Amino acid sequence: MKRIAIQGSIGSFHDIAAHQYFKDEQIQLICCSTFEQVFENIKHDPTVIGMLAIENTIAGSLLHNYELLRDSGTTIVGEHKLHIEHSICCLPEDSWETITEVHSHPVALMQCRGFLAGHPEMKAVEAQDTAGAAKFISENKCKGWAAICNANAARLYGMKILQESIEDNKHNFTRFLVVSNPNKADFLRPLEQTNKASIVFSLPHEEGSLSQVLSIFSFYKINLTKIQSLPIIGHEWEYMFYVDLAFNRLTRYRQSIDAIMPLTKELKILGEYQDDGKQPKP
Repeated sequence: MKRIAIQGSIGSFHDIAAHQYFKDEQIQLICCSTFEQVFENIKHDPTVIGMLAIENTIAGSLLHNYELLRDSGTTIVGEHKLHIEHSICCLPEDSWETITEVHSHPVALMQCRGFLAGHPEMKAVEAQDTAGAAKFISENKCKGWAAICNANAARLYGMKILQESIEDNKHNFTRFLVVSNPNKADFLRPLEQTNKASIVFSLPHEEGSLSQVLSIFSFYKINLTKIQSLPIIGHEWEYMFYVDLAFNRLTRYRQSIDAIMPLTKELKILGEYQDDGKQPKP
């Protein structure tokens, strides 16, 4: 049985992503209130695997998770793309007329801005987790409160679904990363099947430093599927670059890393893994 640490409660999107990624396997979830706790669980027990959201097609990147990943000492062993659908739910005795507050994760609230704008009588309240909001309302019998979460989570906690698919954009996907202790990585993904990597590096504050690195990747026919920059605290106008690379040959990818090494500072490979391969279609 695999033990998977997730941020959120049973029924959350992290829960769904974990069960889809490890389908046909027995898993035990370790529910954490923060992403920091996910990495703490892996640190204290090297057999624990982490599942964490890293980017959404609407909300963008979860920038703090990039920093946590870089400092955690874990490695990425896989990814999973999940179609996100939101529902609004409440206690069985409540209705549209009695709802005064709607609780959910801030990203979920942002993804349902159009729906919330159409219901100005409902005060939007941020929570740590989508499913956790439904669980709290159900367990504490919070009359007049609603939650935005997945429909399965609403049913799990005995909530009444007022409306499904309330997200503004139906092409709403979240990409999750599967992370583990580096010593366990080879048991979780076959290295010969890897065709994607995530790296992070900084560059000298010199003209053309980034373009030189990009030219090398182009020469080796390495496709950059994502590049995210974050400022380096205490170093004005200097950045860490988080880059996702896709490749057909592991050898050429390794050669490209060797080639850019002299041009970069603090280069770190965050993980080598297999692309999910899913096209973003609901």
